[in-house]
Amino acid sequence: MDSSRPFGVHLRMSWWKPLVVILVPPLAMLVLQVLLYQVVGVVEGSDDPMSATFTPLKFLAVNLSIGATGVLAILLLVWTARVPWRSLLSFPRAFDARRLTHYLIGAALLVGAGIGVVALVAPDSPGWTAFGVTGTTIGMLAIVLLSTPVQAVGEELTYRSATLPAAASWVRAVRPALAVGLVVSSLQFAVVHGSTDPWLFGYYTVFGISTGLMAVISRGIEAPVAFHVANNVLFTSVNTVMADGEALAIDRSTDSGDASLLILAVVNIAMVALVWLRERRARATS
Repeated sequence: MDSSRPFGVHLRMSWWKPLVVILVPPLAMLVLQVLLYQVVGVVEGSDDPMSATFTPLKFLAVNLSIGATGVLAILLLVWTARVPWRSLLSFPRAFDARRLTHYLIGAALLVGAGIGVVALVAPDSPGWTAFGVTGTTIGMLAIVLLSTPVQAVGEELTYRSATLPAAASWVRAVRPALAVGLVVSSLQFAVVHGSTDPWLFGYYTVFGISTGLMAVISRGIEAPVAFHVANNVLFTSVNTVMADGEALAIDRSTDSGDASLLILAVVNIAMVALVWLRERRARATS
């Protein structure tokens, strides 16, 4: 581990070890999700536990499996790179809960503004049906608030704390290493989301690059975690209450995305700018 290099490109590993860190967690997540879907199907008496419609229990299964995958990714990198786990959360500084809180507030404001613009400019794009509140809605909102932060943290641990530095370790020079880490982690993030729509795939890639840049600029995962939590909690909550009281369905098939995703891409870029400005000010002050 080289303390002179920035967060995300500070590891040194044998060439095959990054492959373990990059490939094993997504496969483990897939297996775990399938197993948990079957358990939920038995509990709910569902004939099709693998459907794209989310009941509260099914959504909980997804979030917990992704959270567990993040822990697995960190443990694999700690084992293969022989580094302390804290250095995968922030480096070379210590993890900062206050930073996390500040970025969470800023992210919530930006994401909320993005949702508002989408509602005004392209209200049909997110697949909203009508406002409705039922027992299913309340159950979903409870699961969203309680477990979606676990899911968001799990993805950040997997792709920003583990995949990014693992892939970057293949290259010695700092800037090329950073580019490799960002590209590999962002494309993997997009692929794992399983969308065949070019707009959605492009947006997931932008999301991955943006959160990766947040981590590198701020030298830790507080900013990307804050943005990911705010984004997923707010969007899933709005999608839930706009499902007309029915179970939430997520469509990532071809033609499910459109140009309205450019609005959300701007939100991502704005968050990167916010992180850059805050970190620049903090370093100037110190």
